[in-house]
Amino acid sequence: MNPMDLATYGKNTWCPGCGNFSILSAIRSVLAELDGQMQSIENVVLVSGIGCHAKIVDLMNVNSFYSIHGRVLPVATAIKLANPDLTVICFSGDGDSLAEGLDHLVFAAKRNIDVTLILHDNRVYGLTTGQFTPTSPLGFKGKSTPNGSFEHPLNPPELMLASGATYIARGYTHGIGLLQKLFREAILHKGFSFVDVLQVCVSYNNLYEAYNKRTYELKDHDASSYEEAQKVIRSWNYDGSDVPIPLGKFYEADARRLDQAYRGSMPNALDRDNSISELLENFI
Repeated sequence: MNPMDLATYGKNTWCPGCGNFSILSAIRSVLAELDGQMQSIENVVLVSGIGCHAKIVDLMNVNSFYSIHGRVLPVATAIKLANPDLTVICFSGDGDSLAEGLDHLVFAAKRNIDVTLILHDNRVYGLTTGQFTPTSPLGFKGKSTPNGSFEHPLNPPELMLASGATYIARGYTHGIGLLQKLFREAILHKGFSFVDVLQVCVSYNNLYEAYNKRTYELKDHDASSYEEAQKVIRSWNYDGSDVPIPLGKFYEADARRLDQAYRGSMPNALDRDNSISELLENFI
């Protein structure tokens, strides 16, 4: 499959230079590559939240569902439990999943539900023109904090490691090759996959210069070690310091999943004799 087979005629309203373009290109390429290898593209479902990131599902010719703000993961969990054979991929922003949806994020990781979350982490509320988010650095000046934010930022990969996610990685939108690699690994991983993408907002938090200078790809890192993952994840805490920023796969493990446990405890739940047409006849 050609990646452009997954394109639509939807109008793209992202700002020129937005990091979302790289995420869109990377996920199209990966899904086109995996079509037929993993399963048919018809069995892939995309779920988005509210924010600039959410437009991505309008630009992908793939089954998709718009959730409300912060509720990407409850929707994704329901889809996966209802039909475990589907591949469920979520797109969310740092405000969407780390503020409104923080509780759902923690519990999705804790339950190790077999879905992938790609976090468009621009560290600002771009759609509402520049308020600080949970990953904005201390002192961030925006519409809601003209004198600078008084809050220290969250470290999303550290939160995911502590919560039980079994695949954790960080990418950057100026490295599309690495993004494709991480997306592919995350989608194929069996368990909750979390990819934090440093996605620059050129309009309200342009960090290209800082990221270009400080990011580096991990080499010879033991992603099977919890302790090593914790060490490399804590080496940068999303603050304003000039320390190097590691990119790549931080952690991968195998653990029992919620969808496994749910399916195993309800042996008759998936023995459905009713076809879609029969259901429609009964309810419409």
